[in-house]
Amino acid sequence: MTNDVVATHGHFDAIEDAFHTALDTTLDPRGPDSLFELVSAMDLPVGSRVVDVGCGRGRQAIELARRFRFTVLGIDPFYRTADAAKEAETLGSGAVRFADATAESIPLDDAQVDLIFCRESLMYTDLPAAMTEFTRVLRPGGRGLVYLVLNDPRITDAEISQLWKPLAPSPLHPADVEHALRRAGLTINEQVDYRSEWGELSQEQHGTAGRRLLYAARLVRQPQRYIEQFGQANYDIMLGDCLWHIYRMLGKLTGYAVTFTKPELPGPR
Repeated sequence: MTNDVVATHGHFDAIEDAFHTALDTTLDPRGPDSLFELVSAMDLPVGSRVVDVGCGRGRQAIELARRFRFTVLGIDPFYRTADAAKEAETLGSGAVRFADATAESIPLDDAQVDLIFCRESLMYTDLPAAMTEFTRVLRPGGRGLVYLVLNDPRITDAEISQLWKPLAPSPLHPADVEHALRRAGLTINEQVDYRSEWGELSQEQHGTAGRRLLYAARLVRQPQRYIEQFGQANYDIMLGDCLWHIYRMLGKLTGYAVTFTKPELPGPR
């Protein structure tokens, strides 16, 4: 070992504890509620008509109605909203309803919607078709917000293949989303790069990423144990989900939000 290496490690030893202390101090990461701050900045009126595209179990649709007193339609191709539908009844008749539908075929007439809200769903869609449908149902001047976890340049092709193949058919980069929005005639207003913030907050509050790291270690060390119990397809999905959380913390995936507007129709001359 050279004298330079010895000196470098000697210096690090002297500051290591202080470095740990600095790293133990939160950087105040933003979390999922920051999307509602973006919605609030749009200043949409009470009663605005909203579609939550890919609403999952319906929690965001409920929150949009509760926070902003919007009228919300949550759509998802998989029926997972039974509990949310019961909770929606407490918000008043018609405040929130749910339908089995996809981003490519929203069950509304043209120009009916004031806000499209879409969190972590577009990777499961035909992106150009979904953007065309967003344009169709939005009224002129209507707004939109899309949030996704997307590939960062630091992720390798091999990691992309292992991560996304069991989770989604079409891994995306920010440029893919931006291009699809513009091609559909929508105007991009704001882009927010959250990088690892949501993952950091979840780790600080719940230890999520650390638990997924432990799960991944067990899955990789004894794959057959879990394949025999749950099947290959479920094993692949679970490993992909664990890697998704780990890569997000490492900056190989980035949290990305974009807001947009459907342009107003030109006035008469």
